[in-house]
Amino acid sequence: MNDLNGKKIAIIATDNFEESELLTPREELAKAGAEVKVYSSSTDPIQAVEGDTTPTQKVDVDGTFGDLDVSTVDAVVVPGGTVNADHIRIDEDAQQIVREAYETDKVLAVICHGPWLLVDSGVAEGRRLTSYHSLSRDLENAGAKWVDEEVVVDGNLITSRNPGDLPAFVEAISDALVS
Repeated sequence: MNDLNGKKIAIIATDNFEESELLTPREELAKAGAEVKVYSSSTDPIQAVEGDTTPTQKVDVDGTFGDLDVSTVDAVVVPGGTVNADHIRIDEDAQQIVREAYETDKVLAVICHGPWLLVDSGVAEGRRLTSYHSLSRDLENAGAKWVDEEVVVDGNLITSRNPGDLPAFVEAISDALVS
């Protein structure tokens, strides 16, 4: 892992996010020196799940989507979890965060079901992406080239398939932040 001192990372999520897909990047990137904050649709703690169905812990948030100024961060990370991804994809503030990160060449890292937000934000078209396999048709219909690889880096956009890909996903985020 690279030295990430001075780097600022925002993780955006709602209730029923896949626990490891938020906690692992948050913990690993913070261990490397990054300042990592979590944002959601409200200031209430958000519910983690394991395997989409088993509630685990609640995670405190540092602010709302509306509080996040994308110009002040180096990266935006979007975890999956089917319910989280389904809710966040239609949240206009979350869509704006993703569009702004994408358009200003911030590192934009999205895993599992999170790429649904890329579709609804209008940034999937023309990009090479991966995701949880059941999203492949949605991404292709949005004009993306879907591939089945553990991590895909296409410019400032990083995508991965599932919790098993987290080591490669986090490493790709770390590498992108120092290049």
